[in-house]
Amino acid sequence: VKYEHLVAGISGGVTSTLILHPLDLIKIRFAVNDGRHAAIPQYRSLTGAFSTIFRQEGFRGLYKGVTPNIWGSGSAWGFYFLFYNTIKTWIQGGNTHIALGPTMHMVAAAEAGILTLAMTNPIWVVKTRLCLQYSNELSANNDSTNYRGMIDALKKIYRAEGIRGFYRGFVPGIFGVSHGALQFMTYEEMKNRYNQYRRLPIDQKLTTAEYLTFAAISKLIAAAATYPYQVIRTRLQDHHLHYEGTWDCVKKTWRFEKWKGFYKGLGPNLTRVVPATMITFATYENVYHYMRDNKKKQENVINPCQIDKAITPDTNATNGYYTEIPKKDGI
Repeated sequence: VKYEHLVAGISGGVTSTLILHPLDLIKIRFAVNDGRHAAIPQYRSLTGAFSTIFRQEGFRGLYKGVTPNIWGSGSAWGFYFLFYNTIKTWIQGGNTHIALGPTMHMVAAAEAGILTLAMTNPIWVVKTRLCLQYSNELSANNDSTNYRGMIDALKKIYRAEGIRGFYRGFVPGIFGVSHGALQFMTYEEMKNRYNQYRRLPIDQKLTTAEYLTFAAISKLIAAAATYPYQVIRTRLQDHHLHYEGTWDCVKKTWRFEKWKGFYKGLGPNLTRVVPATMITFATYENVYHYMRDNKKKQENVINPCQIDKAITPDTNATNGYYTEIPKKDGI
């Protein structure tokens, strides 16, 4: 297991979250707005939501839920890249120079996604709850659903809902694994084909601009294909909305909002996830290759015990230096 993938993934996830969290918060608030609950503010546009939140809740309001988001994004990307590359290397039989096909990339990404989701879903529930605390609720002083921070939210969710509360939205999250699988398959295929076109090894380091381009294209394709599951998952995690399960949420969304309901928040989501993915992947690739190259340099340092020369003291020297003489056969 190469820890470089874990460290590089965490670096990418944390960096993109710190920069783009306000857009994530706005996307979540758009996604849960079904038009039937007075407690949920109505936002008409991305800029309108941004200005309203800033006016009513201040700058800190735009960063509600940022702590669990940093924990979630950092750990999720770290574990995802670690699991994905470990599974991929196992499929390759340990030879990372062997190119895999689209199916194997999807299999590796799907397995990595399920493992990562099982470990990080509680963090995403907490992040969603914190992002959905509105200024009018905080003033109402409802202690059971007002969270003062990540730890307070963890305690109150466990007290009120038990372990099951931490795994709300887990089922649609499993379906959402297809999002990561599709994205990684597209990203890997573009990288591999590009390097093959240039007659270079498939693990050859690319420029930052090339990583940014491939990441953006792969994310657009995956987001457009799988966004509805994110709406369903977010609504199941919202404590203002009450559904009997995933299928009940799907039926009610269709009944009251039709197909548009499944794509609410897509604009803010794309505005956030495309730059976020570009930052995450470019950071990951550069950190990983830096660590990998640095490790290779350390491994290539010649061990004195393995030098192919015999080193003997220079008996004619008086300064204590040594003279190298060619190694003879048998010595």
